[in-house]
Amino acid sequence: MKAVDTNILARFFIDDPDDAESARQRPLAVGVMEKPVFVPVTVLLEFEWVMRGFYRLERADILRIMQTLGGFSHVVLEDRALVQQALDHYAAGLDFADALHLTRSGHCQALVTFDVRFAKKAKGLGVVVEIPG
Repeated sequence: MKAVDTNILARFFIDDPDDAESARQRPLAVGVMEKPVFVPVTVLLEFEWVMRGFYRLERADILRIMQTLGGFSHVVLEDRALVQQALDHYAAGLDFADALHLTRSGHCQALVTFDVRFAKKAKGLGVVVEIPG
């Protein structure tokens, strides 16, 4: 099994007809994604940022793509259960990175942050987040 980088996922899921490099690489990415692959959590984090920041995709589209990726039986997501929990938090309004921080810190008493908005959203989901001071 091989691990994939963010650019493989981007070329597989996002058709960018204005980019000649994308047109050349897309069939190659499809070939890679037809085989069993491993997707690290760090790649998922960067992939969400690329979809949101570079391609300007809406939250619903990003969520749909992430769920589609997780639904492939031949794709191994690192910490699949935690990623799914993070996607649930993301669907409920948390930033994807914050959702991953929360789920991957679930074994701790709390996640400590200065981000008041994040803390309020997390509290609304029943997750313990503390603001020092």
